[in-house]
Amino acid sequence: MQINTLEYKKIDEIMYEYEHSSGLKAYVVPKKGYSKQYAAFATHYGSINNAFVSPGDSEITEVPDGIAHFLEHKLFEQEDGSVMDKFSALGSSPNAYTSFSQTVYLFASAGKFHENFKLLLDFVQNPYITSESVEREKGIIGQEIRMYEDDATWRVFFNLLRGLYEKNPVRIDIAGTVESISKIDRENLYKCYNTFYHPSNMVILVTGDVDHKKVFEQVESSIKLIQSKPEINRIFAEEPAKVNMPYTEQSMAVAVPLFQLGFKDSGAKAKGFDSLMREIAVKILLEMIVGRSSKLYNDLYSEGLINSSFDFDFTIEENYAFSMLGGESKDPHQVRDRIVEEIKRLGTNGLNKENYERIKRAINGRFIRYLNSVERISHMFIPVYFRDANLFDYFDVYDKITFEYSKEVFNDHFNPDNIALSVIKPL
Repeated sequence: MQINTLEYKKIDEIMYEYEHSSGLKAYVVPKKGYSKQYAAFATHYGSINNAFVSPGDSEITEVPDGIAHFLEHKLFEQEDGSVMDKFSALGSSPNAYTSFSQTVYLFASAGKFHENFKLLLDFVQNPYITSESVEREKGIIGQEIRMYEDDATWRVFFNLLRGLYEKNPVRIDIAGTVESISKIDRENLYKCYNTFYHPSNMVILVTGDVDHKKVFEQVESSIKLIQSKPEINRIFAEEPAKVNMPYTEQSMAVAVPLFQLGFKDSGAKAKGFDSLMREIAVKILLEMIVGRSSKLYNDLYSEGLINSSFDFDFTIEENYAFSMLGGESKDPHQVRDRIVEEIKRLGTNGLNKENYERIKRAINGRFIRYLNSVERISHMFIPVYFRDANLFDYFDVYDKITFEYSKEVFNDHFNPDNIALSVIKPL
């Protein structure tokens, strides 16, 4: 068994890497003295993958919206009972989530790690799906969908995505709709499983006080030996550069209007290290424009136009990227106009290099602190891995990113023509 050791001496971190003969890669980030172990088994398959050509097929397969999330639910139901109950009997806390681009199965434990890890590896590789259980699950997930339909925070976010994107499936709710899941059946669930749950399309990450050799030995003995590494052709419609709808509005039972302001990014084709560079550049720039130490944030806050709910982020994945800023506001339109004014001012007067360097150091320090949490390591590692990069590559980003590069990203990303605003108004 060949194990690669990756050392990051500047921060006193180490990571071990092992590749199974099936093509699956497994990683261990040891945390000596930690009482909690955390393991994740993830596939590069999310809600946006609703059209694809399976290995060996010549025709495009189109599946109902929400099927990736539906499949996540079904894997927890085995022929001999609930996987959740089995984890509970071992004293661990299991969970799973489906995002736009990944599905992740995980557990946290404070003991019996290898028993829990075996259970994780076993149930993810052995789906048990019957037509009867699929029909039963439709009712359960239908209730979940209706719950999100009544969640104003969820609605303002997806209304923003529908404003930004015309064709990209990121505009569709991860769980789908009640109508779309009604079309899911046992056959198309297995079709998706057999396409996207091949070990070469997956990754394993373990963090905590564990013996990496024992972890890899368990992976070696538990992963099914599937020799071929099939190429999955993921089909996406060509997305226009401009935003779909500059403004969307919905009325719901909220006390104060909610809003999300989004910038549609042109850097979605960035891969690997380049995607990390763009991500960090935009996050630094967002802090400069409207971070809590910025003049604009404090002016908006003192004028009562925003409150402590205001936040922002940037997301970049395989075929989409966007920044979003929002929270509660008595006048979302004025907040949007003030942010646009500040962007234009910075574009005219220029960015402050000293402020840029200060914020870059602060974000880097925050990232280092995140490495003290086994959960955060996992949640950051997996999406970066599926972008063909490594979590610890961020340290090289902070070393290599320049003020000049970030100015170029500023001029490209914060384009006033690529803005969408989503507002939830009180009834």
